[in-house]
Amino acid sequence: MSAPASAPDAGTKVSIEAFSYFYPGGHAALRDITLAIARNSILGIVGPSSSGKSTLLRCLNRMSDFVHGTRHTGRILLDGEDIHGPAVEPPHLRRRVGMVFDTPVPLPRSIYDNIAYGPRLHGVRERSRLDELVESSLKAAILWDEVKDRLETSALRLSGGQQQRLCIARTIALDPEVILLDEPCSGLDPISTLKIEEALSELKERYTIVLVTNNTKQAARVSDEVAYFLMGELVEHGAAQQIFTVPRDRRTDDYISGRFG
Repeated sequence: MSAPASAPDAGTKVSIEAFSYFYPGGHAALRDITLAIARNSILGIVGPSSSGKSTLLRCLNRMSDFVHGTRHTGRILLDGEDIHGPAVEPPHLRRRVGMVFDTPVPLPRSIYDNIAYGPRLHGVRERSRLDELVESSLKAAILWDEVKDRLETSALRLSGGQQQRLCIARTIALDPEVILLDEPCSGLDPISTLKIEEALSELKERYTIVLVTNNTKQAARVSDEVAYFLMGELVEHGAAQQIFTVPRDRRTDDYISGRFG
């Protein structure tokens, strides 16, 4: 029998309580994670490879369910409700908690249809409403001015940085509450990276954002809070300024100073 939902903290959007995640065979990818993610903020998650960062993202919207034979202990609460509870349908959860991956995967369709695809699946048919969603989503991803005169051209003709912002806009079009980003600037040039960072800074006014990044300077620039993961454990969590100036744990200091990882 699942535990009852907790009364949500007004300032907390996602609450992770003693959460562990195990792969088949018993290997723990995450161990006893307890972490509160503030609403309308950017949480940057940093750490070396295989530290559990991306695994945590997939657990937050239950994409981890697709790995057969895994199990978890503890809870993840979204607005006080256990996301693994019997009343929670994973497709509905994934609409509330959207995901953007490290490699952009635009649909082989027009720019317009890439953004309109999700809303159409959810019953939006009016052209005027779709036009509005396409424009507002592309503006939120700081892409509108670059593509507004070629919305009917293939999204595959966009540059890598533009394709990544298109994928962010496609997520926004479904009106999520939380946006998860798994190294969204991996392999992008500095200008494209800057535009995505600008978009994230504006998006946090409407959404709660969780950003996995291997770039500690990026985490310092855009994050309100930072969590440092190591070998499946949460080593330290705090305000970005504190983490990057006076970390409490020596392991955190070693990582951000480049002595480890």
